[in-house]
Amino acid sequence: MAHPIHDRRYRQLAALLMETRKQRGLLQQDLAERLGRPQSFVSKYESGARRIDVIELLDILRALEADPHEFIDRIRNLPLAALPR
Repeated sequence: MAHPIHDRRYRQLAALLMETRKQRGLLQQDLAERLGRPQSFVSKYESGARRIDVIELLDILRALEADPHEFIDRIRNLPLAALPR
């Protein structure tokens, strides 16, 4: 079994967060400043080197001015083939 950090869903979560950041026209540094964190924090979760917990996810979505309900719906609507068996 693959280590949980390598689970496809984490990669998809990171990709959706990166996509949302880029849609907002923000650099990693911009988002990091909004979060009061180093740029490496954003880089690590976007690259999959670090997982984020639910509190961090909510903080990130707030900094991105993204609706958490809509974001979670996007994840829930991913094709079943994208989910591990």
